[in-house]
Amino acid sequence: MRILCISDQVDPLVYSPRMRERFHDVDLVLCAGDLPMEYIGFVASMLNRPLLFVAGNHDLGPAVSQAAGRWSDVAQIIGGRSEGAVDAGFRIVRECGLSILGLPGSMLYNRGPNQYREAGMALRIALLVPRLLLNRLFRGRSIDIVLTHAAPRGIQDRDDPCHRGFKSFLWLMRVFKPRWLVHGHIHLYDLADVRISRYESTTVVNAFGHWVLDTESEQ
Repeated sequence: MRILCISDQVDPLVYSPRMRERFHDVDLVLCAGDLPMEYIGFVASMLNRPLLFVAGNHDLGPAVSQAAGRWSDVAQIIGGRSEGAVDAGFRIVRECGLSILGLPGSMLYNRGPNQYREAGMALRIALLVPRLLLNRLFRGRSIDIVLTHAAPRGIQDRDDPCHRGFKSFLWLMRVFKPRWLVHGHIHLYDLADVRISRYESTTVVNAFGHWVLDTESEQ
């Protein structure tokens, strides 16, 4: 399976009339936040593939980011089709045979929308633990992909308050062992910047711009 991961930057390779040709073999799209809704709508309508998103700390206001489920009124804002575009924020969504947990927002730094203290994010993750345990019992794996905006603490994050990662993401990876954690928020300006890391059983991917994740090659 091939997954198009996008975040934080309108990428000209994606926002292009040739997008359908360039990404024709993509099965799923994951949006890790801080992208205009017009852009997300363009991707959803051009590829006609399931699209899951989490809110960043800049792009979506609380009225949208806290609403779970398929887009309705948002479709009028983006001017495109909403089919398959799903807000995965603080939910576990089953799509394309994968269980995907979405964790929106960033560390609290100026009390803006979609910002959380470490304890607040840890509590929201704790509320999902029963569902994760049921997945492990009935599906053999708690979660396949964790889709976040912020990075985990100490892995591809930064030292400033805005871009510092969450420690609770490390706990989540240690205990529930997702195969991948896909995040945004950390801009990559240099070819030497790290895009892919490994933490215990999890491959951590920075989706800045775009990145195609091949689930077969990443096993």
